[in-house]
Amino acid sequence: MGDNTLVVALECADCKRRNYSTSKNKQTHKEKIELKKYCRWCKGHTLHKETK
Repeated sequence: MGDNTLVVALECADCKRRNYSTSKNKQTHKEKIELKKYCRWCKGHTLHKETK
């Protein structure tokens, strides 16, 4: 990965489990990532927020 890329974990907003990891360019995306992803513990699509 390049110098500007950062690996971040995505945490479920409902159950607080870290289900996914992704990378982002910290130069172009300074705000935190929020995506709707499937959580197998909640058994549905929930909001997942970026953590470190």
